[in-house]
Amino acid sequence: MVCYICVSFNNYEPVAGILTEYEEDIMNLKVLAINGSARKNGNSATMLKNAVIGAEEADAKTRLVNLYSLDYKGCTGCVKCKLLSGKSFGRCAQRDDLTTVLEEAIDSDVLLLASPIYFNDVTGALRSFLERLWFPAITYTKERKLLYPKRIKVGMIFTTNAPSDFYSELYNGMVRTSSWIIGDTEYVAAAETWQFNDYSKYAADMFDVDARKRRPEEIFPQECRMAYEMGKRLATVQ
Repeated sequence: MVCYICVSFNNYEPVAGILTEYEEDIMNLKVLAINGSARKNGNSATMLKNAVIGAEEADAKTRLVNLYSLDYKGCTGCVKCKLLSGKSFGRCAQRDDLTTVLEEAIDSDVLLLASPIYFNDVTGALRSFLERLWFPAITYTKERKLLYPKRIKVGMIFTTNAPSDFYSELYNGMVRTSSWIIGDTEYVAAAETWQFNDYSKYAADMFDVDARKRRPEEIFPQECRMAYEMGKRLATVQ
């Protein structure tokens, strides 16, 4: 139980006392964290978990989903989500492991998304998730009406072995699209990430291995801290 000075809810008289279950639910934001990496303990997942810890410290209710543990496809272009009076209007019509996750995402207050960058894009798993989250929300009406019932705050986490500004255009494009369709979006990114335990065993002699070895101890903790702060900030009730 949490004690605070109650605020007015319609005809509800403000009194000093204890939160009802309804009021406490309002004060605790729902945060859904989506790991788009195949690795559950890799760089992207580690930063995502730090963001989740930050959200939990803001008293949010959190859940983390590993997309690579699910069986689903990307958008098939069936356009049933656009069919007026159709049973799937404004929602993805496919029924698979992603169906309930999409409903959770739409119902959440904060959505945290994490992915490594592969060939100038997020992973196929996260891309498929975004196709099925973004496309049903938009319409081809003159007003470009959006169909989801509320705006959702979004925090994106990107990791790459490329230099820090190499994918800035990609990141900013993702933020613009998400901000239009879903809600206010921001991102944090980790660059020049550590990939191999022993670089000498891989076709990877373009890298400064000594510099890469230092990053997990010197730089990556700072990037994880940024993810933590973003998660806490987004999950803090304004």
